[in-house]
Amino acid sequence: MRWALVKVCLAVTTMVVVAFAVPLGLVIKEMARDRAFSNAEREAAAVAPALSITTDRDQLERVVASAGADSGMAVHLPAGKGQRAVDIGHPRAGADDIATVRRLGRASTTGVPGGSTLLQPVALSSGQIAVVEVYVPESAVSNGVATAWAVLAGVGIALVVGSVAVADRLGVRMVQPAQKLVEGAHELGEGKLGARVPEEGPNELRLAAVAFNSMADQVVQLLANERELAADLSHRLRTPLTVLRLNAASLGDGPAAEQTRAAVAQLEREVDTIIRTAREAKPQTAAAGPGAGCDAAEVVRERMGFWSALAEDEGRKWRVAGADRPVRIPVARADLAAALDALLGNVFRHTPEGTAFAVDVHNGEDAVIVLVSDAGPGIRDPEAAMARGRGSGSTGSTGLGLDIVRRLAEATGGDVRIGRSVLGGTEVRIWIQLDGREPVRRGHRVRRRRTRRLVSTFNRPRSLP
Repeated sequence: MRWALVKVCLAVTTMVVVAFAVPLGLVIKEMARDRAFSNAEREAAAVAPALSITTDRDQLERVVASAGADSGMAVHLPAGKGQRAVDIGHPRAGADDIATVRRLGRASTTGVPGGSTLLQPVALSSGQIAVVEVYVPESAVSNGVATAWAVLAGVGIALVVGSVAVADRLGVRMVQPAQKLVEGAHELGEGKLGARVPEEGPNELRLAAVAFNSMADQVVQLLANERELAADLSHRLRTPLTVLRLNAASLGDGPAAEQTRAAVAQLEREVDTIIRTAREAKPQTAAAGPGAGCDAAEVVRERMGFWSALAEDEGRKWRVAGADRPVRIPVARADLAAALDALLGNVFRHTPEGTAFAVDVHNGEDAVIVLVSDAGPGIRDPEAAMARGRGSGSTGSTGLGLDIVRRLAEATGGDVRIGRSVLGGTEVRIWIQLDGREPVRRGHRVRRRRTRRLVSTFNRPRSLP
């Protein structure tokens, strides 16, 4: 593209220069010739007044000498009564040419060796016609023409070179963004997801770069969403794994029981590996789309019905409050179920058997709060527990459960807090906004007078059945 643009510009500029330079050169040559013959006419006109006064040879010789053109001027006097024709100066024109000028009575030019002559007729007092001859050498006709042509050629060459240089720079300006776009496409095809193209160059290439970067961002987003989905699906396997682990623990002793427990432990390790691998890249979480939502009370009752069977097997006391009437939230049913399973699964995994737990739901004017609390040992480092991909202690947790809950809350503009429950253990508060505000950044606090009162209400001690 770059060389093609240079060739086109070279051809166009050359044609333009030739189209203007050749006629201009001919005009310069013609102007130089006109200048030389105009000077000859002025010299001939200087002699004409003397011829109209006298035809004396001596006087005319002095006039020709005073004109400063004695070597290039001649005066041809006609023959008179008792006198023969007289030629003064250095004549070069032929007799036939002089006779023709006398007969026609108008100036004429004729070629002679080394140049040309101007023959100017002058009327004498006697009524006869004298002819003034002025020699114009070839050097006078072409005086300054070569210099003018050289300057004109230099200007033309400079224009061609300049146009080629400008075309080359324009070609570079067009080719470099295109090359960067190609390199970026190759890098993205090789799996370098961070490849981006600078948005520069002509408007079309700039728009192409913008489209490429947008496509690359979308590819990264899709891959992140797939990793997130793989991690979430893997984490949801924790619920049946917990059941398997509890059932395996109740099998007693024996080779079959030990093999079952070893298989469950191996499966749990594989699931943890899948979760950690899938979450190596930090994915982005999008808020629920238009129309998404569910009844939080119904989901809580359903999931507690599932976990209550395991709680009875382990001798755990449990309580549900605030789920006796519909509570609509802008969260997908499957996402809320996954978040509750993650929190309740953590309770069963990280607290001793017999530890009580509770789930409370409160529907406020602009927010819904879900509290999951237990009577276990608590979390020593809540900040580390909320960190993506980090566990809450030395129990081997991936930290994905709390991260799923955090993303669910922040997608609605809310947040998640970890604190001390009234039961003496851990309390996880899920704050779900209902007013459709934009999702908040991690750690951002939403403070309202009404919602502060909700927190104080849930912090009051409640009895377990």
